Amino acid sequence: MGTTKSEVFSEEINDLSSLFKAFGHPARIAIIQFLRTQEKCICTDLVKELPLAQPTISQHLKELKNAGIIQGSVSGTSICYCLNLEKISELDAFLASLKYDQNPTCC
Repeated sequence: MGTTKSEVFSEEINDLSSLFKAFGHPARIAIIQFLRTQEKCICTDLVKELPLAQPTISQHLKELKNAGIIQGSVSGTSICYCLNLEKISELDAFLASLKYDQNPTCC
């Protein structure tokens, strides 16, 4: 596999890239949508909700957590997950900037 040359880009651009990559799987979007409706949940809640095996959901949760989109805290023998609203706000601000930075003379 070739190098991505990510080091030539700013930390902000690399962070945004990681966020968008984490959103790049339908299961992760479904997890985010489910978490949006919950104050918090554990993996077994997601297993009941989604047509995926527990190990698969755990892997997607790991990817979302690594990107900072969700956060988890230990609750007994489980990890309780919720959305990281600070990270979601960063993404929202970036997308909003695209909307307002449009070039009106573009084709």
